[in-house]
Amino acid sequence: VRARALVYPRGEAPCLAPGGGWEHCQPASAAAPWPPVARPRVSHSRSAVASMLAGGALGAAAHVAPPTSATCTVYPLSAYFFGNNGAQGADQAHNAEERAARARAEYAKEGPRRAVDAVLLAMRHNVPHVLLLRDGSGFCRLPGGKLKPGEGAAEGLKRKLSETLSPPADSPIQGPVWVPGTPIGTLWRPSFDSPLFPYKPAHVTEPKETRTVYLVPLPETAYFAPPANLEVIVVPLHELYDNTARFGPLIAAVPVMLSSVQLNVVQSVEKAEA
Repeated sequence: VRARALVYPRGEAPCLAPGGGWEHCQPASAAAPWPPVARPRVSHSRSAVASMLAGGALGAAAHVAPPTSATCTVYPLSAYFFGNNGAQGADQAHNAEERAARARAEYAKEGPRRAVDAVLLAMRHNVPHVLLLRDGSGFCRLPGGKLKPGEGAAEGLKRKLSETLSPPADSPIQGPVWVPGTPIGTLWRPSFDSPLFPYKPAHVTEPKETRTVYLVPLPETAYFAPPANLEVIVVPLHELYDNTARFGPLIAAVPVMLSSVQLNVVQSVEKAEA
């Protein structure tokens, strides 16, 4: 709504005109500058409001649908089995200079990097925990990774989850069926040597990397088999929150990303033998 400022000459003031609107008024005398004026009461009758609604004057403001929140069912950690698939996972560049050099080489061949990450939840001690992958150096990350050129986000996320958490294809134990859920956040890397930002800076026309975080619901029981050089750890949300120094900006932002998600907690599940 825009309001226009009305400027009146010295000694004058606005008065409500009989037919509506405002006009210039002057005081009756110096002794009685301004006679008492009944303040107009602004109101609309029901018929006037109905007329405005029918004409569309209030339609845009009156019929805005409230936002809907995502939901996710979370099962207890005790319902899951953990092992390893015997293979070696891909090495991650932990050093900032190494990571920037690798990003420059990939950018020269494939353009901006696209990556996806999965937030997997399980309950422990009545607190939601996030499943992370930790390597031998103590570096932690979310399951997921880089997308192939032309690969869709959902397809690529299922591929990365199968590579890092599912048993091998010849295993008698089947892994979970991965169903990418709701995207809960996107982060951008403006330059090769900059950290991830939860927004795209206005001066950046083409970020060097875009990471989309998905909330992936887990089945009520499953067997996870990461590569031999990785282990699955679970960390409560309160330890992740704002803990950039330990986990980096992406993982530290997960509790905030989950703040609009309704978690349906299942207290106990009958655990089958692996």
